[in-house]
Amino acid sequence: MERLPKQKLVLVGLTLFSMFFGAGNLIFPPFLGASAGTNIWIAMAGFAVTAIGFPVLGVVAVAKSGGLNKLAGHVHPRFAFIFTLLIYLSIGPCLAIPRTASTSFEMAVVPFLKGGSPGALTQFLYSAVFFTIAFVVSLKPDKLTDRLGKIMTPCLLALIVVIFAGSVVHPAGSYGIPSKSYGSNPFVKGFLEGYLTMDTIAALNFGIIISLNVQAMGIKQEASVVKETIQAGFVAGGVLLAVYSALAHVGAVTGGAMGLGENGAQTLNQAVRFLYGNGGLVMLAAIFFIACLNTCIGLISCCSRYFCTIVPKVGYRVWAFTFALVSLVISNIGLTRILEISVPVLNAIYPIAIVLILLSFGFPDGRKWKAVYACSISLTGITSVLLSLEQAGLSFLIPGLSMLPLYDMGLGWIGPAITGLLAGVLACLAGYRNRS
Repeated sequence: MERLPKQKLVLVGLTLFSMFFGAGNLIFPPFLGASAGTNIWIAMAGFAVTAIGFPVLGVVAVAKSGGLNKLAGHVHPRFAFIFTLLIYLSIGPCLAIPRTASTSFEMAVVPFLKGGSPGALTQFLYSAVFFTIAFVVSLKPDKLTDRLGKIMTPCLLALIVVIFAGSVVHPAGSYGIPSKSYGSNPFVKGFLEGYLTMDTIAALNFGIIISLNVQAMGIKQEASVVKETIQAGFVAGGVLLAVYSALAHVGAVTGGAMGLGENGAQTLNQAVRFLYGNGGLVMLAAIFFIACLNTCIGLISCCSRYFCTIVPKVGYRVWAFTFALVSLVISNIGLTRILEISVPVLNAIYPIAIVLILLSFGFPDGRKWKAVYACSISLTGITSVLLSLEQAGLSFLIPGLSMLPLYDMGLGWIGPAITGLLAGVLACLAGYRNRS
């Protein structure tokens, strides 16, 4: 069986890490550390499950299934098309891609402007440059390992190591008292924070690009491509765990000395100012810019590849340019409104993605266990959509959701998912008996 040399496997893993590691991934761990205080590592364990474990499993599930469309097809072909399309639109041009520019602008440009209030022209020019770079790099998706894995990601990791090393050698303080939300059940709270990173959804998209990069390195056998893609997923997961832990520690010592800020960005800002003064702000700006650009490139590449499969007459470059242009417009004039629509959509999709991934391991033969997929995904989807409508302020349309198990913990969809799973198993077993 063909295998990648260890050095190349690490490069592919770093490429996948860089595609996962965007602005949200930078912000959540420091804020978790500042909030959890002495409960930091219990909270980090929960965070790791949903922010690392499920995304890695997502890469593995897609690689083993031969693509997201085939995996979702275990439920129904029509579901596969709609679900896949919603995922690509949600974390693509409708939300995640525009947010990479707007977030990096807030962290990499605004702190250096006089008065701190940027004009519309300044933001537009920044976004234009940002998306031009992302578009040019994404034109060759099979070369992302050379450009992200070899260049951008090492720079990003080096800057994070500098901040972490500073907090170890010259800490601002010690771990503080846990906030109320992390005082009683820090593991569950960390679990939910990781859930909000939405990386599990991204994992369902990134597998195809990583497979392309593996093939570009000379691996041609399908089984070998799958195996190397899975191993790259575990490499990325290991790097994510190390970086998240480092950032959580930085947040914990900063929060213990300076108090809990409004968000993780403010916590990091306080940390670098304390450690390196104004030079720290430049360092933090570079971190946010690189992280957001890497994620933007990965998302443009994945979305463009997918849309080439459903509208093959339109080439990859045209799709990449279209997504860059649309994202440029949204990042400047419509992000807040798009967020209001997209966040409930993402909250509806995420539980479905989790259940689909877990089913791929528990019931890998989708044809044999088709009823399991259909029942569990249907009940999960209906419940998560209703919960999302409630979060959007439409609770008067759907009374009684608060009676669901684990509702208060934000996991009300788990009970229906298990119910659907059991119903599907019984239906399959009954079908076998009738045939025999």
